[in-house]
Amino acid sequence: MFFKKKVTERNLPTHIAIIMDGNGRWAKKRGLPRSAGHVAGAKTFKTIARYCNKIGIKYLTVYAFSTENWKRPQKEVDGIMNLLRDYLKDAENFKGENIRLKFIGNLEPLADDIKELIVKDEADSADATGLTVNIAINYGGRDEITNAVKKIVQSGIKAEDITEDTISSHLYTSDMPDPDFIIRPSGEYRLSNYLIWQSAYAEYWFSDVLWPDFLPKHLEQALDDYNKRNRRFGGV
Repeated sequence: MFFKKKVTERNLPTHIAIIMDGNGRWAKKRGLPRSAGHVAGAKTFKTIARYCNKIGIKYLTVYAFSTENWKRPQKEVDGIMNLLRDYLKDAENFKGENIRLKFIGNLEPLADDIKELIVKDEADSADATGLTVNIAINYGGRDEITNAVKKIVQSGIKAEDITEDTISSHLYTSDMPDPDFIIRPSGEYRLSNYLIWQSAYAEYWFSDVLWPDFLPKHLEQALDDYNKRNRRFGGV
């Protein structure tokens, strides 16, 4: 009873964004290959997504693979892509959880079979009314803004008619609210080119916990801290 009371009394963020960082270091600490860290991190992602859905979060956006991550060793990149394949193939087993799946980023460079699975999973979960999970793949904030500007120019909108809403409406996240709360585990204190337009007024929470070790209790700590913040959006 206490847990339910605590959750309902809190002001939960509508949209949480997470930088899933620390998989490689988690594996190194255990003498394991980096791929083992990514496998563990994928399990944590599923756990946290389900927990967010359970407590009533409406949007969860996770940074899975950045535009810069292609620079990593090919073996590691291939492993991440195979994990993505496994997740996409397994997604139909979670239809009963009322979770909507979306993928943001420049998906064009991805393998054809991955793109086909993405289209299928988005369509299959389109009617879900619970948590919307956005998985950022081949995503970069600067790349997103660059693509948005290109779309605006191509659409013929005059310079004097461009507003902040114009730019927002051409971003990958155009159909959802900006994140209220950005969480980065692993001890790093930077955005790493993540949602740099959308995060203008987001609250931040950093933790030394590596992503594979990140548990619902750590999310609860973050949410408790969020509830102590006074969000003024430039006002008094």
